[in-house]
Amino acid sequence: MAQIVATVGIDVSKDRLDVAVHPTEEQFSVTNDEAGWRLLACRLKPFAARAIGLEASGGYERGATLALLKAGLPVRSVNAWKLRRFAQAAGLLAKNDRLDAKAIAWFVATLPSREVRHDPAVDHLAELVKARRQLVDAIQQTGNQAEHLRDAGLRRMQQRRIRQLERDLAELDLRIAHAIAENPVLAARRDLLCSMPGVGPVLAATLLALLPELGTLGARPIGALVGVVPYDFDSGRMRGLRCIFGGRADVRRVLFMAAQAATLWNPTLKAFKQRLLAAGKKPKVAIVAVMRKLIVILNAMLRENQTWRPQTA
Repeated sequence: MAQIVATVGIDVSKDRLDVAVHPTEEQFSVTNDEAGWRLLACRLKPFAARAIGLEASGGYERGATLALLKAGLPVRSVNAWKLRRFAQAAGLLAKNDRLDAKAIAWFVATLPSREVRHDPAVDHLAELVKARRQLVDAIQQTGNQAEHLRDAGLRRMQQRRIRQLERDLAELDLRIAHAIAENPVLAARRDLLCSMPGVGPVLAATLLALLPELGTLGARPIGALVGVVPYDFDSGRMRGLRCIFGGRADVRRVLFMAAQAATLWNPTLKAFKQRLLAAGKKPKVAIVAVMRKLIVILNAMLRENQTWRPQTA
């Protein structure tokens, strides 16, 4: 008799973890705390699951993920948008925690999903990089508010807040630089990335923290992971617009700003953009193409462990 290969889905909320096993349909729940994480790992080990799927839930999934990884269990990250579309296609139209866990277990049994790896240095750097993004957003939002204030006292209050946020940002930049410098692997990767004109410390830190797959994938997969690969929209004789879709928005946002700078300071990318514009491409299409070329080149540099060489770009 063939052995059943199980997959597990875990729906995460602040206080509880709902668990479903596919195809046995077994379900249970544990608390989302240290005691619950230990119990979860103990209960899942006997299943010898091929994959245990979780979707990001505002950070509430981190403790359970780390506990499962420490127990040597195969954890998979599930894309929430893909999961919902999968559930709808499978006829799971209702939505609650138990059904979501069941859908996740079915999803990881059917479709490939990203394996979660735990690297304390990268995880710490990611926390710092995300905090930096939030600070930058807060500075921009506070500045926009202050610009439209008529009350002089309120305006001074907002300006003081901006100055404090800017001091916090400068301190955080130092902490990010220190976190990279004290790790030889991250420092070496950072130096390779920054050897390319137009790549600064912000982009380098973002890629190291939020795109650890950089240097391990091919050109199209890495572009798709960031979300800068245009997809066809054709049917019969119709030829629709090519559009980018999905990917990691936090990485793409920083990459967009870096691409703008790179077209000023990097002769290779500057010429590339000018050729696209001369061919009639719209400016937005051209900058997305620059973003894709930039990330593909950086991916190749890390894969080959080589610094920037314009003659081979």
